[in-house]
Amino acid sequence: MMNTNNTNALGIIFPNSYDDLVPDLTSVRLMASIPFAGRYRLIDFVLSSMAHSGIDNITILVRENYFSLLDHLGSGREWDLSRKNGGLNIFPPFAHKNMGLYTGRVGLIASILGFLKSQKEKYVVMSDANIAYNFDFKKLIDAHIASEADVTIAYTKQEFPESIMKSDDFSKGMYFSLDLDGDQVTKININPKEPGVQNFAMNVYVFEREYLIKLVNEAFVNGGTYLERDVLVPKLGEMKINGYEYTDYVARIGSLKEYFDENMRLLDDANLTALFSKGSIYTKIRDDNPTRYVNGASAKNVMVADGCVIEGEIENCILFRGVKVGKGAKVKNAILMQDTVIEPGANAEYVITDKKVRISDGKELKGTSTFPVFVAKKQVV
Repeated sequence: MMNTNNTNALGIIFPNSYDDLVPDLTSVRLMASIPFAGRYRLIDFVLSSMAHSGIDNITILVRENYFSLLDHLGSGREWDLSRKNGGLNIFPPFAHKNMGLYTGRVGLIASILGFLKSQKEKYVVMSDANIAYNFDFKKLIDAHIASEADVTIAYTKQEFPESIMKSDDFSKGMYFSLDLDGDQVTKININPKEPGVQNFAMNVYVFEREYLIKLVNEAFVNGGTYLERDVLVPKLGEMKINGYEYTDYVARIGSLKEYFDENMRLLDDANLTALFSKGSIYTKIRDDNPTRYVNGASAKNVMVADGCVIEGEIENCILFRGVKVGKGAKVKNAILMQDTVIEPGANAEYVITDKKVRISDGKELKGTSTFPVFVAKKQVV
């Protein structure tokens, strides 16, 4: 059940952050709409976490390529966000006169300052949507209040993924580590290259609403673009910025390989339990029949959503809704998105198929664990 105790905070989600890191998956959608874990979209995790934490006024600041997100979210009913007051608010780009297509959080937040000024909640919780977690935001807000910090930043202790460590193209998205003295942030490192375990910022923040309005207004007037680089870093000496360590399960998507690996990790029951046991994750309802395994079918170590028909062999696979695997077909180490069809006799290994892909009778498609093959939406192989 959703948390019926209202939290004195509103949520802001940035669904386009890091789109450019996974161009194969975001050519027809934004980061927040990427299918994950068999039946969900990435945004389901942050939306469900906020709703469970009593945050019932949530704003999504879309920038581009957002049709699939609108279709998925609808009125927000699945997350108990279909309300007359508050609920789910989606702000498209160019919503205001003379508004440009902003890239950084400063411009995006500046575009809704009028809306923020009219709200009643004391705090603002912000998050990207390139990350799957089951976050108790109430604990984060309580820690922020207890510390009397101006800003609280959530982080995890982990090594940076290889994909961003090797990237020299910062235009695809900056990432950050935190130097801490106790819980207080002493330095924000932008795109660091040091090896080893770091305090890896999650791009999850808590501000007082009125303070955020003041900071963004000042930064925007002065030509600022990025919240971390143009707002927080210059004010480290005068602001109290705290870190909040997040120790529960988290999956970050920063490349196609990471998308493949993070899905495959969920075939381990321990990881699946760690991600889903803290609270239910809600998603758009699709009325499908239960999955049907025809005589002669074989399934080993798989996650299969409803509506699938399995006649062939599947092993170490994530199957989304409505997937069909024909007789004699063999699929191993694969992620098959919604309504993919593997025709009889086809073989697929280390493959990611987008929605409504068809792999024809007798065809063989094979990638590797380090380089899975991706088949774009509605393609026929």
